[in-house]
Amino acid sequence: MRKSSGFVQVRELLFTAVPVVALLAVAFWLAWKLVPAPPPNTLVIGAATPGSPYHEAAKRYAEFFQGSGVKLVVRETRGSLDNLSLLKDERSGVDAAFLQGGLAGADDAQVLQSVGRIFFEPVWIFERAEATPISRLADLKGKRVIVGPSGSGTEAVALRLLASSGVTRDNATLVNAELPTYPETLEANGADAGFLVLAPEARTVKRLFDSPHARLVSLAQADAYAQRFPFLSRIELKQGVVDFARNVPGVDSQVLSTTAAVVTRKDLHPALVNLLTQAVIHVHAQPRVGPSGENALLHRAGVFPLAEDQEFSLSPDAQRVYKSGPPFLQRYMPFYWAVVVDRFVVFLVPALGILVPTLRFAPTLYTWRVRRRIIYWYKELKKVEAGITPSPTDVARAAGEVERIEEAVNRIPVPLAFANQLYDLRQHIDVVRRRLNVLKATPEDA
Repeated sequence: MRKSSGFVQVRELLFTAVPVVALLAVAFWLAWKLVPAPPPNTLVIGAATPGSPYHEAAKRYAEFFQGSGVKLVVRETRGSLDNLSLLKDERSGVDAAFLQGGLAGADDAQVLQSVGRIFFEPVWIFERAEATPISRLADLKGKRVIVGPSGSGTEAVALRLLASSGVTRDNATLVNAELPTYPETLEANGADAGFLVLAPEARTVKRLFDSPHARLVSLAQADAYAQRFPFLSRIELKQGVVDFARNVPGVDSQVLSTTAAVVTRKDLHPALVNLLTQAVIHVHAQPRVGPSGENALLHRAGVFPLAEDQEFSLSPDAQRVYKSGPPFLQRYMPFYWAVVVDRFVVFLVPALGILVPTLRFAPTLYTWRVRRRIIYWYKELKKVEAGITPSPTDVARAAGEVERIEEAVNRIPVPLAFANQLYDLRQHIDVVRRRLNVLKATPEDA
């Protein structure tokens, strides 16, 4: 019993659809594997103690992150060296941190990357105002020098500079002390001088400038140090720039300075690096002015953030933000939705690249499956026709083959759309049969 053309059509469609659907499933799975993982919804930044310039900057970053779908968690730390240690520890949970210049080693640059330098952190050197002024670090031999808290970034830079100037624990008294105690220590004659690496707006720096017992040291060799140490630069503080009314400092002063960096682990999700860089630009590119409209000390609009770094490679994702601004989608929609759409596009492009040709191939496959049955019997018919001779034996054999072919063709299930091809085959079978009938009617010796 022959199956209806509708049933045959459905069956052929299913036989065609199954491999196509399987191929598409594999293709979509492969395309999905190309889609980057979504960014985490939190980012932890190491930011020193509350009230410090690092901590204040981190709080402003957190405000920028609001509404992005990502929460910036500000973690209190002991400072730059602690931040560096946390960044290198994969189990610490810290993704980014503020780092003082001059602390990183070659190995650190292998696992960390910068998203920019954000402000000057001068290497302030204050001495007792009652003492004879010094102008070179070598003048600190034989003196009592505060080098910052033990294990701090200030200590690391101070010891490095002092050692390069021939000042060591063998020929000077190097004292560890917490930064907030500097003004009282100098006032009480507990030390002759002290190093501290802090942004100019730090409370301790302001207190030292306000103290009548502390005086800023101007380094005559500042340019030489900056030439030898790539992480340092020379800054000139003009007379009175700190306090016009009290004329602080009393003379033009040469000061060395590091620059603070925002650093991340290299395995931080690119979208989070992108968002953090936007926050850095938003916060530090803004002009900072005092109550009378004056620039904040050591701050000029357009200088920071710096898209360069002497100690770490600048993140490629950060470079793109500095060069071209936020990604296209993030200019018109919130960060979270921009990431969702971007991931969808990354999935869609290769998926469409596979889907379109596959769907174009499906009708061809369907047609081939139907026509191959008809073509098979065309080939069989052609072989029979090619073997026909006037011999009665051959004619009888060929006639039997034709009957067999016709019987098989009558059982071929063909969708209605291809019925014309089946009828053509039947007509051609009749042509061969008529030829055989002519040969049967013709005597062999005619």
